[in-house]
Amino acid sequence: MNPMSRRTLMGVTAAAAVAAMVGCGKKEEPAPQAAAPAPASAPAPAPAPEPLKAAWVYLGPVGDGGWTFAHDQGRKAVEAEFGDKVKTTFVEKVPESADAERVIRDLAAQGNKIIFTTSFGYMEPTLKVAAEFPDVKFEHATGYKMAPNMRVYDTRFYQDAYLSGMIAGAMTKSNTLGFVGSFPIPEVLRNINAFTLGAQSVNPKVKTKVVWISTWFDPPKEAEAAQSLINAGADVLIQNTDSSAVLQTADKNGKFAFGWDSDMSEVAPKAHLASNMVYWGPYYKKAVKDVMDGTWKSERSVWGYKEGANGVIKINDAVPEEIKKKVAEVKEGYKAGTMDPFKGPIVDNTGKERLPKDEMPTQEWKDKVDFYVKGVEGKVPTGK
Repeated sequence: MNPMSRRTLMGVTAAAAVAAMVGCGKKEEPAPQAAAPAPASAPAPAPAPEPLKAAWVYLGPVGDGGWTFAHDQGRKAVEAEFGDKVKTTFVEKVPESADAERVIRDLAAQGNKIIFTTSFGYMEPTLKVAAEFPDVKFEHATGYKMAPNMRVYDTRFYQDAYLSGMIAGAMTKSNTLGFVGSFPIPEVLRNINAFTLGAQSVNPKVKTKVVWISTWFDPPKEAEAAQSLINAGADVLIQNTDSSAVLQTADKNGKFAFGWDSDMSEVAPKAHLASNMVYWGPYYKKAVKDVMDGTWKSERSVWGYKEGANGVIKINDAVPEEIKKKVAEVKEGYKAGTMDPFKGPIVDNTGKERLPKDEMPTQEWKDKVDFYVKGVEGKVPTGK
């Protein structure tokens, strides 16, 4: 055997010996167990309920700083309260015309289950569309007509107007106040009368001049009306319109005025005596919750200080402390239900008694106000 063959044979023998040693030391592995049966799958979670769709119809732009802005703050309060349980939308700058009916119908067709129409002139279009969509809830601001699926909501604006009158009566030097009115409907006439009565409570010499502009939102018209009142001797102005134009006009003329519906204190700080606030959030949250809970019903809701729906805020530092104290006392009376701006006697500007002494007015009485109280100049337009 040659040397190479011997080395090869020796290697094979050694390898066989090592393999035998390894085989002797290996442990027997247990046979793998059969896999356990998979547990029954858990039931799939129920799909999240669809959010309630709610819509708002606005007369002006959301940036008007007044009426529409206040309503949109209320819409945002709904979003903050209910989160992903609601989906809100709005349409702004909708005229009180056939356009309103079209917009309201379109919102109902899109699946909105509650629709808020936020101007008096939307009443008839809302009523018509409500009849076509019986499963949708409709809410109309400041009106009086209802249906099984349509209700009305309002706030006691006149409570604020009375307080502002108290401030105006104390601040006027000419004893002439100015009021820019939109339409001669009870809602606006109540505010004119309450403003005048509030002023007379601290200054019996006061008289109020009114200019009507036949629109809710038209800043140039509002400014023109304000200027005409100033030219006629008014040195404190207020309005039942939707923009800050009256306040701005007062500021340009070195006169005083008020914010209406929203905080307008930053618009013209020197002219700003106070802002008359309307807080729609509390009502809108209740209305939406009523739909969610299935408790919604057709009714009329009129809210005020007691419900947290109104407020006169940021009273000018120039207003005497005595008047501020009286304003605070009247606010407490509103909350307690012991104070009403129209507690009798109420006498109109022709001398006719409209409510006897010490008598408290009913809501029905307030809904029919069609006169000026003593101290308001002129006649209520009749449209005839």
